[in-house]
Amino acid sequence: MVTQYKIKQGEKSLTVPRVGQADASVLTDGEDMVDSQDIGLNYESASPDEVGLKFILTDKLVRQFNEDTFKVIGVQMGDAMARKKDKDVITLFSALDNTWGADGITITASIATNFVTLATTYKFPPPVVCVHHPNMMGTLMKSVTNINATYYLGIIGGLNESLLRNFWTLKLNGVNFFQDGNIAKVSGYDSAYGAIFSKISMGVAESLAPRTERQRDASLRAWEVVVVSDYKAFEVFGTYGGRLQYEIGDPATT
Repeated sequence: MVTQYKIKQGEKSLTVPRVGQADASVLTDGEDMVDSQDIGLNYESASPDEVGLKFILTDKLVRQFNEDTFKVIGVQMGDAMARKKDKDVITLFSALDNTWGADGITITASIATNFVTLATTYKFPPPVVCVHHPNMMGTLMKSVTNINATYYLGIIGGLNESLLRNFWTLKLNGVNFFQDGNIAKVSGYDSAYGAIFSKISMGVAESLAPRTERQRDASLRAWEVVVVSDYKAFEVFGTYGGRLQYEIGDPATT
């Protein structure tokens, strides 16, 4: 859902240019243009951090385990790295330029329609998505039950449906809504920060994709299994995103 950048071999950081919007005007034939546009050039930079984890598998554990132990921990490691990157992007939500909602506010279809409308008003470049906690999304889905079924459309182009289908909940006015259980409550409150944002508002700069290695430790009678990646999640265009603070308390089940 965010822009992916690749840091090349020999580079230690990434610099992303940011430019403002320009305005065109009507011209008069035979007359020189007198107005010039300000490029509004700024830069955002990102220096990746190493991220990783390690398992130690003893020979005895490997012998006694019925399943392929290396495959089992491989799934665990992959999930852990994915959660880490996801949480790094979620951390950026609270710093987006626009702020909608507040602690104590319960989401409704009307409120969701309003911030989707504001995203259009503020010219968020498509594709635009909304991401929030599953409890908030459940409350929203109950609120939109009586809305015409044309609001429940498929995932728009530009998003990887095979990766995102299980997290998708609904679409309102062209904006796909996704749920993310890694979103946590704001400390001391029952609300949390989700976000509505353009794909170009945030990015992940990666110099090393997740890489797994095994190393034998004979004296320990074990294998060390290590996975490492090198990346940085960072804000690019904060003006093209909005923080959404709404209640995420558990729904009643009785």
